[in-house]
Amino acid sequence: MAEWLKLFEPQNMTELVVKLLRIALILLAAGIASLLANRLVRLTRRQVVEVMRRRTDTQEEELDKRARTVGRLLTRLAGILIWSVALLMSLREAGFDVMPLLAGAGIAGVAIGFGAQSLVRDVISGLFLIVENQIRVHDVVRINGVTGTVEEINLRTTVLRGLDGAVHIFPNGTIQTLTNLSREYSYYVADIGVAYKEDVDRVIEVIRQVGEELRQDPEFGPLILEPIQVLGLEQFAESSVVIRSRLKTKPGQQWLVGREFNRRLKKRFEAAGIQIPFPHRTLQLEGVGTRWSSELKREELRQMILDVLAERGLVQPEASASPPKIGDQGTSR
Repeated sequence: MAEWLKLFEPQNMTELVVKLLRIALILLAAGIASLLANRLVRLTRRQVVEVMRRRTDTQEEELDKRARTVGRLLTRLAGILIWSVALLMSLREAGFDVMPLLAGAGIAGVAIGFGAQSLVRDVISGLFLIVENQIRVHDVVRINGVTGTVEEINLRTTVLRGLDGAVHIFPNGTIQTLTNLSREYSYYVADIGVAYKEDVDRVIEVIRQVGEELRQDPEFGPLILEPIQVLGLEQFAESSVVIRSRLKTKPGQQWLVGREFNRRLKKRFEAAGIQIPFPHRTLQLEGVGTRWSSELKREELRQMILDVLAERGLVQPEASASPPKIGDQGTSR
């Protein structure tokens, strides 16, 4: 500090200006180096994508996702390295001895490594996420049961943006389950329920026609990679028979294609008279038409019938409220 105070004396102003100019040049050089590093990473990313596209069958969009993810990581690492060196050079130019600082940083790093094991685990997990190409930026994934679009992949954290706009941040070391819903291609699986009375073969043919029409559509056709697959009758449900089909789409486009497919299929079912049943339950009463063993059951059944007739306006509500007593000989019509 005393040496710096001496620099402000009139006879030492020239030396002060020179030191400040050197520090400014160091910082300017660091800024230029950072910009060049960013540009170099972008150019390299494009070249790598082009070469990989020629050598593999992977889609260019998938290659670009991976290159963009790795490129962001390299850009941040290069920025940290460049500005760290610039800071040390600036401190040395200012007259500070940086050797004790470096030694202290090494000791502090060891201490942090022992004390922050979870941080080290997060960083190592983040490296494996990127190196193994498990997820990329803009992928739609499900992490620990939470679904969203990947916005950032850092060494320590992964950031998701949910459908409702919420941002979910996961330390990489805490990721227990990871599902990638948009890697290379996606499937929209449709379980279509129709009434038991419908001809299954006819329904399957209608589904195939709707899928093919959607594939020929100029707006949705480019998003569909293969003709629709009708896998057949999946199960006998409580109120319907379920026919399963699926559409292979570009990554992340399965929901858009699926919504349009459902809309067109419902309209086609209505035009063809194919019934899509709603959940219902049939109750069968045993012993109707015979003498009931319990007068209480007989009275409950009579009250139930009168209530239904009253709701439909076939009898007066008073009639349903005071039904004939058990044992009355008269009948009302």
